[in-house]
Amino acid sequence: MAIPASELPVAARAPGKCILFGEHAVVHGRPELLLAIDLYTQVAARAAERLSLNGDAEEVGRHPYLTRALAELWDPSRPPLAFTSVSRVPPSAGLGSSAAFSSATAAALIAATGGSERSHLAQAAFDIERGAQGVGSPGDTSASVAGGLVALNAGTGSLLWEVAHGDRRWQVRRVTDPGWVWLVAHTGVPRNTGETVRAVGRRLAEPDGPALLDRFEEVARAGIAAVLAEDRTEVGRRFQENQELLRTLGVSHPKLEALLEAVAPSVEGAKLTGAGAGGSIVALPRPGHEVEAQRRAARAGALAFIVRASPSGARVVEAPSMA
Repeated sequence: MAIPASELPVAARAPGKCILFGEHAVVHGRPELLLAIDLYTQVAARAAERLSLNGDAEEVGRHPYLTRALAELWDPSRPPLAFTSVSRVPPSAGLGSSAAFSSATAAALIAATGGSERSHLAQAAFDIERGAQGVGSPGDTSASVAGGLVALNAGTGSLLWEVAHGDRRWQVRRVTDPGWVWLVAHTGVPRNTGETVRAVGRRLAEPDGPALLDRFEEVARAGIAAVLAEDRTEVGRRFQENQELLRTLGVSHPKLEALLEAVAPSVEGAKLTGAGAGGSIVALPRPGHEVEAQRRAARAGALAFIVRASPSGARVVEAPSMA
């Protein structure tokens, strides 16, 4: 469904995400599977006398994603905008807070300038996030734009769109959602995606790097096949294998490991999700043990959520009163 044209004030909402398989390897052209989760960020904009974010004009300059979005999508000859943003996605947690903000902001600005196809929104959201971070793949923003489950570089599922950066191309495909309930839990340790991705790039430049990438691809393809077959046990096993590879990359963290150990008795499998070096885990709870898994994560000190696949991606919503 396209992003419709809308007059100011305009608001848009977009989901966060978690990576089920293939983080880091996707930057190097290998497969990735992502889940858009039903935790959302909403961004609203109205014409104003001066540019601001949540009532603070100075905050705009400290927010690289908003600065980039305005540079990409808003004609400076048009009136300044006052933005408000609210989010349930924890920041710096590996759960797509920047992707959700970039996608929601891009959707609002695209709607206010005449609307466009969703493929254009996917490219714009990626350009915003990549421009702010300097590195990365379009998986996070494409999941936020599309909703549900999406795969990159996998050749599986129906083609949604292709996203580009320079001479790089990524195909984004729809993967059937098995309708499962998932656990995501944030350690409270913030991570920096750009720094971690660059460190991983250096690690993969070592002699065993190509073999590691091949192994990431093998696990990701097997994991995607297990999701499509609705084989929970196999997904859990592949989660464990994926986590071992992430440890080898050096992106785990003592608090991540403690959290993985805490939830283990109640889940099929679990792994870190996102860049790592802090951030969050994703786990597939055993049926009937979802609340137990959440409680175990909370007792281990995590901010834990039971989530499902978001039924929709970024979309325009009714603008709140911004008087």
